[in-house]
Amino acid sequence: MQTELIINGARKKVDAEPDRSLLSVLRDDLDLTGTKYGCGEGQCGACTVLLDGAAVRSCVTPLRAVGGRRITTIEGLETDGRLHPLQETFLELESMQCGYCTPGMIVSGAALLRSNQNPSRANIVRAMEGNVCRCGTYSRIVLAVEMAARRMREERK
Repeated sequence: MQTELIINGARKKVDAEPDRSLLSVLRDDLDLTGTKYGCGEGQCGACTVLLDGAAVRSCVTPLRAVGGRRITTIEGLETDGRLHPLQETFLELESMQCGYCTPGMIVSGAALLRSNQNPSRANIVRAMEGNVCRCGTYSRIVLAVEMAARRMREERK
């Protein structure tokens, strides 16, 4: 069955079963490997993508639920060759160790910053709760979200 997707601003047609996970289509059919497979149950957050601007777990999202909707992966957060401010602050603050959770963390953080331009530390912690970092760099991750929020507010001025 053919499904039309809008991924990172581009229309793509995929020939796949409607019950397949969005994650498997992204990685196996569209070669968008930034989104990671973690638990396969929607609990760890490694597979997080934006669906119409909201953070969702792509490992438990069936292809049939996303046809014609806007999907943004970690690869699609950059704009005109410039990384998203959150991607920049993750790099500057070395907010990752192994990096496996990083795409999901950044996408979840980007979803928060779309809806809340001035999040409190509690807002950030709550928004990131569903993302697991086995290396334990949570304090640097929260700091990166805070710094990105500040930079984004300054850029808007």
